[in-house]
Amino acid sequence: MANPIRKVIESDRGTLRRLSRTADKVMSYEDDMAALSDEELQAKTPYFREQLANGKTLDDILPEAFAVVREAAKRVLGLFPFKVQIMGSLVLHGGNIAEMRTGEGKTLTATMAVYLNALPQKGVHVVTVNEYLSERDGEEMGQLYKWLGLTVGINLSELSPEEKREAYNADITYSTNSEIGFDFLRDNMVGRKEDRVQRPLNFALVDEVDSILIDEARTPLIISGAPAQENKQLFYKADRFAKKLKEGEDFTVDLETKTVNLTDEGISKGEEEFGLPNLYAAGNAALTHHIDQALRANYTMFNDKDYVVRDGEVVLVDSFSGRIQEGRRFSDGLHQALEAKEKVQVQEDNRAMASITYQNLFRRYNKLSGMTGTAQTEAEEFREIYNMEVITIPTNRPIQRVDEPDLLYPNLHSKFNAVVDLVDQLHSAGQPILIGTVAVETSEYLSKLLDQRGIPHNVLNAKNHAKEAEIIANAGQKGAVTIATNMAGRGTDIKLGPGVKELGGLAVIGTERHESRRIDNQLRGRAGRQGDPGYSQFFLSLEDDLMLRFGGERLKNMMESMNLQDEDAVIKNRLITRSVESAQRRVEGNNYDSRKNVLQYDDVMSQQRETFYANRNQVIDEEHSLKDVILPMAERTINRVVDNNTNGKESDWDLFAINNFARSVLVPQDDIQVSDLRNKTPEELKDYLYQRAKAVYDEKEAQLDDEEQFLQFTRVVILRVVDNYWTEHMDNMNQLRDSIQLRGYGQLNPLIEYQEEGYRMFEEMIASIEYDATRLFMKSEIRQNLRSE
Repeated sequence: MANPIRKVIESDRGTLRRLSRTADKVMSYEDDMAALSDEELQAKTPYFREQLANGKTLDDILPEAFAVVREAAKRVLGLFPFKVQIMGSLVLHGGNIAEMRTGEGKTLTATMAVYLNALPQKGVHVVTVNEYLSERDGEEMGQLYKWLGLTVGINLSELSPEEKREAYNADITYSTNSEIGFDFLRDNMVGRKEDRVQRPLNFALVDEVDSILIDEARTPLIISGAPAQENKQLFYKADRFAKKLKEGEDFTVDLETKTVNLTDEGISKGEEEFGLPNLYAAGNAALTHHIDQALRANYTMFNDKDYVVRDGEVVLVDSFSGRIQEGRRFSDGLHQALEAKEKVQVQEDNRAMASITYQNLFRRYNKLSGMTGTAQTEAEEFREIYNMEVITIPTNRPIQRVDEPDLLYPNLHSKFNAVVDLVDQLHSAGQPILIGTVAVETSEYLSKLLDQRGIPHNVLNAKNHAKEAEIIANAGQKGAVTIATNMAGRGTDIKLGPGVKELGGLAVIGTERHESRRIDNQLRGRAGRQGDPGYSQFFLSLEDDLMLRFGGERLKNMMESMNLQDEDAVIKNRLITRSVESAQRRVEGNNYDSRKNVLQYDDVMSQQRETFYANRNQVIDEEHSLKDVILPMAERTINRVVDNNTNGKESDWDLFAINNFARSVLVPQDDIQVSDLRNKTPEELKDYLYQRAKAVYDEKEAQLDDEEQFLQFTRVVILRVVDNYWTEHMDNMNQLRDSIQLRGYGQLNPLIEYQEEGYRMFEEMIASIEYDATRLFMKSEIRQNLRSE
């Protein structure tokens, strides 16, 4: 039987051979391009556009176009892309992910694919993790694109709609993922088409693709409106109750899934605390939800790790980058539970008016590609969710970094002592050191230990991220010691200062393994860029989070069997590294399942969102008359009412209900009687009522002889109803998703139940929209001095 791993390796080799051959074609133009004057090289952009207009494809002109960018980069930026960078750019053009090690020049790699895909003038979005990188790359690389005759826009959160529109209309737009997402949602909430800022989503090249499409994909983007009405006291009461409970006696914590469950004893205490005969009776759902969130807030989420308290607010910390997540809040009452826990003001949870996950946002692009130093561990997810292959590009120079096996200590105290000893030793020789921590509190604790030893250092964490780029950029200087929470500072290269290579290059020390191998690889990858020497070493203890959650007992037993009970005992063994990576794979699998589950539920909303936005956009884009929208709405509403009231024998028909509907929705109150409806078949009733409604429409249209004003009046009527119902529907769908899980206990598949129930609710919403829009239009009064809203 064929070995599947060998098949994958052979397939990778074949891909790299193909990329190499195409890169050679690009490089064959080198001398020809060098011989061109600046004007001749710049004239290539209109020449390529003419070629495309005459039927050539992007692939047809690729070798020459890539060669033009190489030569232009040499003249404008003083940089000349290597062969491996050409290969990386070919991967990006192909709609896949180029995995390139830190320091291999991903920003320059992107230029060739960006230029080529910008030629058709449909828009290329270069997506970055923060606005600093958007501005930096947009300005630096923008010099190259502008020199070649392309337009460049930088989309920032503070821009006005007019400035945003200009940025999006450029050939190439630099933006963060969140800003693109919020602009997309806002564009689907506008009242006029000229208020939109985005063009159709064409091609996105995502920098740090794993951070954006994997790590940040856990949290949907939400635009909120009016606050939901909530009893704030419930949050404080639930928090006081949670704080009284004892772990093991009143509740249990599952560290692997980070869930908390009350025991029978805990339930009894809850019934006593709140004076209830049955805590889990149907009427107590809101209270039990608050208790669940209070337990999660108190026993699975920690200050200075998952969040920080700043200026009287609970602010989230990104567990992958260590950065503050401005404007992000946990949903479903969890954020308020944290606010109650930390005794700061509980803020109201706003109602969601529009929402989308990053998965469904980026899958809307015609072509999607990405680059990062670490994607291979998530290759399956990229393939399954985004239909992108991860292709690892060889380094320009061989890697010289030495990666030592992990060191395992019995407890945190002995581990951190060992870390500081090593830092002291390396620092005394002048070797620069980057220390990676998983949490803010760890970085602050280490900082105190280094202060006690008199070792000068910089600390980079969620509380100090403003100086991020500057601190990281200086981390490779002789004698520099830098503590960084996770891999804050990605996108900024650590370049070695004078004399550092002779000292062994940058030394990277990891104080704990992250639950994702990718984050550990990012930390390691800071050393040994472009063939530089480097060193990495991870320090672990049996008291680390990952060890407590997975495999700690096995390793503890192993230490005991080796008689390593001493405080300073240490194991240095590849077996430890393999055991930890096995635990990480399990966590990665859990996280993938969790993201996939979120996506499966959002796919239901996504289908509804597509239909809803398409219908809404039809209303906005119409330039002459919405007659073909409002009259079919009225017709479908009439059909539903007649069908519902003409079931069974004719003697059972409810003509009074149909008459009341016609009087309250379709025509003036006294214009129709029950007698007008008698002796008609259901089809005749439908036709009669539709003709009456059409007459009312024609009358209103005649009242307003200004076509533009009548169009605007009809649009305002429809959108007001549509947007109110959509906001309410999103609330209902969120509540359904929360409650549907319980059906699993009844041997039902919650996802299928959610799909079926969600479809029914969507159909009901559409019917309600059509009923109310018909009523509002038919019953509204039109005055000649109508002004567009």
